[in-house]
Amino acid sequence: MYLHPNLAWAITGAGHHLIESFDAFKRVKEENPEIRITIFASQSAEEVLRMYGLFDELNTIAGGDYLEEVFLESEQGRSSPKVGRFLLNKYYSLFVTPATSNTVAKIVHGIADSLPTNAVAQAVKGDVPVYIVPVDIEGTIRSKMPYTIDREVCARHHCDICTPAVVCPNGAIDSQIDLLKCDGCGVCAPACPHGAICGGYAELKVRDVDMRNTAELAELAGIEVLRNPVDVVSVVSGM
Repeated sequence: MYLHPNLAWAITGAGHHLIESFDAFKRVKEENPEIRITIFASQSAEEVLRMYGLFDELNTIAGGDYLEEVFLESEQGRSSPKVGRFLLNKYYSLFVTPATSNTVAKIVHGIADSLPTNAVAQAVKGDVPVYIVPVDIEGTIRSKMPYTIDREVCARHHCDICTPAVVCPNGAIDSQIDLLKCDGCGVCAPACPHGAICGGYAELKVRDVDMRNTAELAELAGIEVLRNPVDVVSVVSGM
């Protein structure tokens, strides 16, 4: 392995592969505590990380010291100044995972108007290897969904007191779940006596345009497409 490489991890607003991406970088950090990891999160990523209960866990990967910060697009401004580090040889490589179809399309067409796409643009200019895990590669994907309320089940019972709303620590439940307040803790699901709250999975068909963009992404200089977040661990171990 390269001696003490500094890595960058950019997160976009996809729920699919998000937990696996977090687990991959947590494993990288546990197996290689000398590695410093900086996190760059888009505004959408910040929201989705909270929905899945991962936002407050990011400090287990990026503890806050120099080159171990968590940079949020909501705090960075439109010029994303911190991505200038990719031109200063501060990072050995950049990983973008999960990468939404929107992010992939922007990268393919040279658009850099978000924190992750700005990071990719500057990394390529600085000759920093970029590894991207798109959520939409081909076929059908099975994606974990945030908690929701089955309104039909709920309407059949008309509980005088909604126990899930009472136990929710974030006040995220009224007649439905406010996903911008929900942090994915899951205490609401077992609290409902009628089983009206669930997470679960959804089958999503990958659009033709997204498959084409992913194929074009793989042809771009300086970028390598990975099929799964677990591949991040293999790439890092080979440095």
